[in-house]
Amino acid sequence: MNAPRPKHAPLTQFEVVDDTLVVGGVPLPRLAARVGSTPFYAYDRARLTERVALLRRHLPPEIHLHYAMKANPMPAVVQHMATLVDGLDVASGGELQVALDTVMPPERISFAGPGKSDHDLRCAIAAGIVLNLEGFGELERAAAIGRELGITPKVAVRVNPDFELKSSGMKMGGGPKQFGIDAERVPEALRRIGELKLDFEGFHIFSGSQNLKAAALHEAHDKTFALARRLAQDAPGPVLTLNIGGGLGIPYFPGEERLDLEAVGAHLRAILPEARRDLPQAQVVMELGRYLVAEAGIYVCRVVERKESRGQVFLVTDGGLHHHLAASGNFGQVIRKNYPVAIGHRVAGGERETVSVVGPLCTPLDLLADGMELGRAQEGDLVVVFQSGAYGLTASPGGFLSHPAAREVLV
Repeated sequence: MNAPRPKHAPLTQFEVVDDTLVVGGVPLPRLAARVGSTPFYAYDRARLTERVALLRRHLPPEIHLHYAMKANPMPAVVQHMATLVDGLDVASGGELQVALDTVMPPERISFAGPGKSDHDLRCAIAAGIVLNLEGFGELERAAAIGRELGITPKVAVRVNPDFELKSSGMKMGGGPKQFGIDAERVPEALRRIGELKLDFEGFHIFSGSQNLKAAALHEAHDKTFALARRLAQDAPGPVLTLNIGGGLGIPYFPGEERLDLEAVGAHLRAILPEARRDLPQAQVVMELGRYLVAEAGIYVCRVVERKESRGQVFLVTDGGLHHHLAASGNFGQVIRKNYPVAIGHRVAGGERETVSVVGPLCTPLDLLADGMELGRAQEGDLVVVFQSGAYGLTASPGGFLSHPAAREVLV
């Protein structure tokens, strides 16, 4: 049966020639041969560059773009991103080492995340990066380590705001949270920073992620700037940096519409003059991870066996949730939905069939596509999972059942 393929807008992000996916200018079969084995992740450097250019085009020029490395810390990806953006944000000592190996100056690297170890703090302070303080204990430990090293730590306060980003895929602020210092206690933290004579940089205020609604982002930005202006009244020095987080979402599933980036940029242009008036020295930072890299990556695995069970066709592959937890639906989805998936050399044409794509793990959760219409596949064919550039390999339980690790390439 030659039915039309499901309408997945993300498929348009990559070129398709003769019904075969092309990544980084290389047809998928040739790319797979070059990598040497499946499964693997492939990231397209041209798509990464285009995404940063898109943001530069629509956002006010005063906005500084930072790449949140937790979305994809592959060193080659980070090296490339460091040539495109204005700063890097890390969330571990391991990410910090990768960031320090790039061309990005240390003073344009910041470190956020709860539970920083003394070793993490020591490395960050010695390197001269900005610490986003997550709590009072961390504040005191950073000050003590700074005295020990004879270096004044550069610190910003990560604020747990008194509002949430509505319609966000993951709420990072508002209510009780392990992230940041509650907004009502930030004045106390600022006084302590002043007493300890730390080098105060500013605020990090991030309320949520993966949002596709421009109106929700407008409201969050309004509240973020208002909160920053209020907190600045108690700051021990001028606010030099205001990190407003990101929250810009991408479409993963049928029916989702792309974020209106032009509207987000227009709203920021409208509210920035007031922010410049009240926070004249502040660089406004937008910290983005998923939005920069997700659509530039694919995950590729190979069909090991084609089998039928009581009328249902299963494509059993050499990849699965141990490499791509998010695509299996086990990385925050409440109701499982299919990521966009295709057979790499039958993207749109040829005979179609409804199949489920599963991996080699001994769990029914190992599911990459559930009852999805794809090109008819045989053993040896390549299955492609799109929207896989963010929260892929390093966000997955790679050690589960001790299967080989997936490879990563930047093309």
